[in-house]
Amino acid sequence: MQAFLKGTSISTKPPLTKDRGVAATAGSSGENKKVKHVPWVEKYRPKCVDEVAFQEEVVAVLKKSLEGADLPNLLFYGPPGTGKTSTILAAARELFGPELFRLRVLELNASDERGIQVVREKVKNFAQLTVSGSRSDGKPCPPFKIVILDEADSMTSAAQAALRRTMEKESKTTRFCLICNYISRIIEPLTSRCSKFRFKPLSDKTQQQRLLDIAEKENVKISNEGIAYLVKVSEGDLRKAITFLQSATRLTGGKEVMEKVITDIAGVIPAEAIDGIFAACQSGSFDKLEAVVKELIDEGHAATQLINQLHDVVVENDNLSDKQKSIITEKLAEVDKCLADGADEHLQLIGLCATLMQQLTQNC
Repeated sequence: MQAFLKGTSISTKPPLTKDRGVAATAGSSGENKKVKHVPWVEKYRPKCVDEVAFQEEVVAVLKKSLEGADLPNLLFYGPPGTGKTSTILAAARELFGPELFRLRVLELNASDERGIQVVREKVKNFAQLTVSGSRSDGKPCPPFKIVILDEADSMTSAAQAALRRTMEKESKTTRFCLICNYISRIIEPLTSRCSKFRFKPLSDKTQQQRLLDIAEKENVKISNEGIAYLVKVSEGDLRKAITFLQSATRLTGGKEVMEKVITDIAGVIPAEAIDGIFAACQSGSFDKLEAVVKELIDEGHAATQLINQLHDVVVENDNLSDKQKSIITEKLAEVDKCLADGADEHLQLIGLCATLMQQLTQNC
């Protein structure tokens, strides 16, 4: 009898614990939903075409298609971080709405397998599907799908060639949007089938305005000078600027974001270090020069970053003649090529600085 009672008591406990467990998990999931950390790049990505900054021509064409005009095959090209992917995603969301977006849009980028086989099978099968021209919310919906091929310049020529026939054959049901940094790497037959739009590097004013808006919404303490320096460091890439701003905010922990913090995060070589290189070169002492280069490498600075910054300093230097500038910049190009081929950083920088010393110390 006792065993029976024990058995019943044991059997009645699990549902209670189960209910408690369900309640506990529900509570924890609710807490998780509240604390949802999203990178600022994704959080402030344009949700509609009107929010896209500084690309008036593209926005005007996409607005017409949103109003009912047909959408051509598109080719977006330009520097990174200028809003190419954001623009087409925002347009697709407005065209199809949140429900149909997943069904009507196929996005492939460089991280996906995009060889000739994928173009022949996955893209072709998706393009062949027919779609209706209505949305669940009653708004008009275009009777086509969109295939977004991000970083299309990294696709092989064979895969691009296989895409030609699919673009023509499935023109009734599918529109293609190719996105790339270098239009010269897209084969001619594809470019002739698309409307080309060049995305300009964002102006400093546009970037500063967007960064100030984000800083205000996230309660980040940063001066106008700090924002201006952030824009300068990011070189027209808004995505990079927003990432640097978020990293700097996390690093300072609520304090004001200073230029030094941005310099450290961006991997920029401080102006004092560049001045030190020029001082060592002007001294004419190779020992001093070698010590400065060794210190620079020991500090962990990238040689490619030094080349970019040296180029700007040399071009803007009024004390150098045009002939001296041409010799130094030619050497900069050689060193850059050697580094890209995997040469030793220390030897290349020594060679570069030796050329710089030769030009700075000679009398013209």
